[in-house]
Amino acid sequence: MSKNDTSPPFRIALAGLGVVGGGVAKLLHRNRDLIAARAGRAIVITDIAARDQAKAMGMLAEHSLDPSRPPRYWSDATEMVARADIDGVIEVIGGAGGIALAVAEQTLRRGLPFVTANKALLATHGVALAQLAEQHHTAIGCEAAVAGGIPIIKALREGLVANRITSVIGILNGTCNYILSAMRSRGIDFPEILKEAQNLGYAESDPSFDIDGTDSAHKLCLLAAMAFGMAPNLNALAVEGIRNLTKLDCQYAEELGFRLKLLGLAERAAPGGASDDGISLRVLPALVPENMPIASVDGVLNAVLVRGDEVGMSFYQGRGAGAEPTASAVLSDVVDFARLGLVNGGLESARPLFGVRVAELNHPPIIPPQDYVGAWYLRLTVRDQPGVIADIASALRDHGVSLETVTQHRHHPGESVPVVLTTHPCREGQMRGVVTAVSALPAMTAKPQLLRILGDA
Repeated sequence: MSKNDTSPPFRIALAGLGVVGGGVAKLLHRNRDLIAARAGRAIVITDIAARDQAKAMGMLAEHSLDPSRPPRYWSDATEMVARADIDGVIEVIGGAGGIALAVAEQTLRRGLPFVTANKALLATHGVALAQLAEQHHTAIGCEAAVAGGIPIIKALREGLVANRITSVIGILNGTCNYILSAMRSRGIDFPEILKEAQNLGYAESDPSFDIDGTDSAHKLCLLAAMAFGMAPNLNALAVEGIRNLTKLDCQYAEELGFRLKLLGLAERAAPGGASDDGISLRVLPALVPENMPIASVDGVLNAVLVRGDEVGMSFYQGRGAGAEPTASAVLSDVVDFARLGLVNGGLESARPLFGVRVAELNHPPIIPPQDYVGAWYLRLTVRDQPGVIADIASALRDHGVSLETVTQHRHHPGESVPVVLTTHPCREGQMRGVVTAVSALPAMTAKPQLLRILGDA
């Protein structure tokens, strides 16, 4: 008889039965024998909380769960966690507070492992929840909270544990990556491709959470905590989205040998001499050199590039959202906890949420954006008249910025024309000064576009 036949099943309560919750139920049923073998025992959903019982039961039937042994239904997730006879909880409700937070706190106070795909919850309340887990000798799993099916949390917390991580660079939002990829490859401007992404289900009816960089910021906050052993701090992130990008920027980027991507960037010290213990945290659109592997990641895919002092560069790419990849990540944590429950030490031997215990989390100084040193792309739209280039050159000179290239295509006399500049490395504060100066020029006909150029691989 195998171990799976003799060990008691690991009983899970599932809070939330939307796209991801349904995906978890479906995947657990479809691969139940494989999952049981890897967990050392069967994993069974015994309890489910959802707002609509009929819809929940219909979804469970659709996902082929055994109708002869249906899970118990609860209309109140907090009541389920308080009363159900279970070994762990999966939360896929979403949201930074409210019911999701109450479910997390109640689970941990019961000493049960808590598995979540909720990046907003952990970015906002992660330290308090990690402290609760420590106090009640249990653990939190969050592989699904960042980059869907890419096992980046395990990579940072386990596979690269012997490395001093120097930087984490990520394409963390599939909606934005799809939009920018289409703008480049098909020459479509932002409003049109956003509407297409909404029609395809890649973007919400209100896309602000994605296109303004908030989703990427939550994920980067967690990655930085894992990479640097720091307390997550959403307020420390400087966040820019993609609303103001145009197909022109995508086209000029490609002409110059780059791809335009929305990136999450967590870097230990800024290039150019910032303090050794400082951390730069940014979400922003940037020009990525074509020779970097992350530049070729298109469509709705996510990718993360990590640099460590011993391993060098490692690269992770895959599906960052959707029922199947997210369910895969959720169940990877459940399998870990099911197996840990069978060995001495149990859940207390699980890795802390952020890789170190709460008392050991550090609070490094955050390098302000104006102190970042790097190269820059500046697109100006000006009237074609004598002296314009000289005025621009004066603004660059006055702020100590050295020019690398100038691109201006042929045009009809008298038209407004784009002038694209790239610079040698300088402080962002200097470039912001240049933008202010050139914006005041009478020949300027549109707001300047300033974008960071990522350093070579």
